[in-house]
Amino acid sequence: MVKLQDINEHKLLAIISKYCDQEKIGDDGAILDITIGKKLVVSTDILVENVHFSEGTTPPHSIGYRAAAANLSDLAAMNATPIALTVGLSLRKEVETSWIESVYQGIQDCLAKYNSQIVGGDITRSIVNTIAVTALGEVKENEIIYRHTAKVGDVIVITGLHGLSKAGLEILLYPEKYSHITEETRKKVIFAHQYPQPRLDVVKTVKNIKPFPVVTGMDSSDGLADAIIQICQMSDKGATINRRKLRLPSVIQEITDDETALNWVLYGGEDFELVLCMNKKAAQYLQLKLGKNCHIIGEISALSEIQLIDPENVYPKLLLNQRKTFQHF
Repeated sequence: MVKLQDINEHKLLAIISKYCDQEKIGDDGAILDITIGKKLVVSTDILVENVHFSEGTTPPHSIGYRAAAANLSDLAAMNATPIALTVGLSLRKEVETSWIESVYQGIQDCLAKYNSQIVGGDITRSIVNTIAVTALGEVKENEIIYRHTAKVGDVIVITGLHGLSKAGLEILLYPEKYSHITEETRKKVIFAHQYPQPRLDVVKTVKNIKPFPVVTGMDSSDGLADAIIQICQMSDKGATINRRKLRLPSVIQEITDDETALNWVLYGGEDFELVLCMNKKAAQYLQLKLGKNCHIIGEISALSEIQLIDPENVYPKLLLNQRKTFQHF
């Protein structure tokens, strides 16, 4: 008999998908009819103690903030504007009420930035602390961002910096190993890990592109490489990524060597930035509006491979590898 340990996360999702309504199931969120011309986006994320957070790496306020941010990031990935969210808590009976209040305060502090709020939820006892958040958002029917619509010739655009969250987690887990870094760098990367910022600001800019292009994308919560791989797989395309266009943040280069830094950028995860594919003209408009927070790193191709190339031929060609991305099982 097949067990979870014998298959990866994506194969498990494929099995579960057979039991879902294929007309309503979405990518980063399910899409439901609400009113003419509008769609309701529903996204759920579950955070489990000692899997997604721990006492040593994540204070309770940050746990709540990250739980909300993860869901809002899924809404941003589908070009949706948040409406509200619900929170389900499964808690060990030994947990102090101050811990619970701090978690909720973290959620509220994140939502306050985006004019949203908690509207319900559930609490139950458990042997392990678990937070299940469901976010609701809305998007115009013709402005939904999917993962399966990338076309040959589309450029690949990423927002922000990648690898900072991984750097922060490494420092929290192995403080002695990174005792050489400055306090400023330490605070910056730990903040990036504990308080990720969902890119709903990008949604506002994308909606202003006229005429509105076909935009394909998702967030990079499971890593930049994972997002590119999933988009290519869902679109039945390949991609060429320019290694010279991938920014290795200076704070990461202060912490570790270039090879490790590149690995963190590609496979670190939990940066909650956006990975978008669109025509070059639309991408250049996005770059103009977002400035240094937006970079074209490659192009969708007809090849089956996802290549990381160096135009100057200093580094050998690499293929992005899904086995290196985060897998729950």
